[in-house]
Amino acid sequence: MKEKVVILGGGESGTGAAVLAKRKGHEVFLSDNGLIPSKFKQILNEFEIDFEEGQHSEEKIQTADLIIKSPGVPDDIPLLNQARTSEIPVISEIEFAMRYTRAKVIGVTGTNGKTTTTLLTHHLLKEGGLDAGCAGNVGDSLAMQVAIEDKDIFVTELSSFQLDGMYKSRLHVAILLNITPDHLDRYDDDFQKYVASKFRIAQNMKADDFFIFNISDPVIAERIDSIETKAIRQPVSMDKREGVIAYETEKYLRFIAEEEAHTIAKTNIPLRGRHNMINAMCAVLAARNMGVSWENIVSAIKSFKNVPHRLEYVGEIDGISFYNDSKATNVDAVKYALESFEEPVVLIMGGIDKGNDYAQLDDLVTKKVSAIVTLGIDDTKIKNHFKEIVPDISSTDSVYTAVEIGYSKAAENGVVLLSPACASFDLFKNFEERGQRFKEAFYALQDKIENNRTAI
Repeated sequence: MKEKVVILGGGESGTGAAVLAKRKGHEVFLSDNGLIPSKFKQILNEFEIDFEEGQHSEEKIQTADLIIKSPGVPDDIPLLNQARTSEIPVISEIEFAMRYTRAKVIGVTGTNGKTTTTLLTHHLLKEGGLDAGCAGNVGDSLAMQVAIEDKDIFVTELSSFQLDGMYKSRLHVAILLNITPDHLDRYDDDFQKYVASKFRIAQNMKADDFFIFNISDPVIAERIDSIETKAIRQPVSMDKREGVIAYETEKYLRFIAEEEAHTIAKTNIPLRGRHNMINAMCAVLAARNMGVSWENIVSAIKSFKNVPHRLEYVGEIDGISFYNDSKATNVDAVKYALESFEEPVVLIMGGIDKGNDYAQLDDLVTKKVSAIVTLGIDDTKIKNHFKEIVPDISSTDSVYTAVEIGYSKAAENGVVLLSPACASFDLFKNFEERGQRFKEAFYALQDKIENNRTAI
C-alpha cells in the first residue's frame, strides 16, 4: 500500500530510509532542521526525493502516514509529540528496513563494545563463506543496503536510540554486551529507562532465536531473570560459573554450548583487554548460530583487524607504547582500557564531561596510572578529582603537546594512552578527528626524535 512517508534527519540513516521508501513506491519527503551534507543531497536528488533543510515544514510532516526518525532526533520534540497525538506512527530506520528484508538479522547493543563486536561478527560470517552485510551504526544504513542489495544475513549495531524506535522487528540473534550510564540526558536522567531501552533488543524473538548476553555485567545480571523472551538464552562470562556456555580462562576462551567443548587460544585473538574477550565470545557464538564451523571461526578470528580509535596500537618510541582509544567517551570505556595494561600508564583524558563519576576509576588509576595529561578546554573536574590520587597532572589544549608530555613522563617500557572519558567537541569535530590528530602527533614526535638523533 502506498503511504506518505516523512523522514526526519538527512544523514546516513535518514537518506537510506528515504531511498528504500522511494524504491518501494511510497510518497517520500525528507526534512532536516540543519544542513544536509552534500553527499546525501546528491543521493536524494539522484532518486528524485523531495527534501528540505534548515527547517521543518509542519504542514507536510503532520499529514504523513508514517514518520521515520533518525537516531539523532530526540523523541520528545514538539513535532513528534504532536504526530503521536494525531496517531501517526513514529519508527526508526531499522524498523522500517526490516519490513522489507529477507535476511536473518543479528543485533548488537551495549554501552561499550558494539562496533568491535559487530565488525568481528561480520568478519567471521564473511570468512565463513556467508552472504553477510554490516549495518546500523557501522557502514551504510540498513535501509540503504536493503534498497540496493539485500543480503542473507545482516549484522547491525544498535544504539538505544535505534532500539527505542523498534516495535515489531524480530532479531534472529540478539547480543547484549553491557549496560552502564550513558546518554542519560535523553532518558530524563533515569538510568532505569536507559536499561529498559537496551533490553528492547530481545523483544519479539522466537523459540529458535538466540539471546546472547554478558552475565558478568551486574546490571544485566540483576535484570535478566525478569526479561520475557522465547529465545534460547546464551549467557557468557568473564569466569566459569553455573549456567554459562562460554567463559574466559587464563589462556583460553572456552565454549560449552554444544555436546563437545571448544576452546580458542587468547593469543590467536588480535584484541586487547578482558572486555574484548566478552566481545569475542559473543561474536563467536553468533557466528556458530548462523552455521559457521569451528574451524573457520578459529582461522578467521586471527585475521580480524579492529577499527581505529578503539584501543588502537599506534607505535612505540624508545620502548614506550602509544595507544589511541579516542572512542572511549565515557568512564566505563576508560575502565576497560586501563584493565588491559599491566605496564605503568600515562593517561591522556579530558574534553566535554558528560556527567562522569570519576570515582569508578579510582582503584585502577591508583594501581596503574603514573601521570595524567588533561586535553581539553575545561579540566577542572578531572584535576579536582584525581589530584590526591595522581599528584602528577599536566594540562594542555594541544594534542601535540599532550603526546610530548606523555612521552616525557612515561616510565621505561610504559604506555601512553589516549582514553578521554569525555566527548571531543571542545577541540575536535568528533572522536575520529581527535584520534587521528593523536596519531599524527605521535608520528611527528617520532620524526622529531629521530631527526635530533641523526643530527648529533
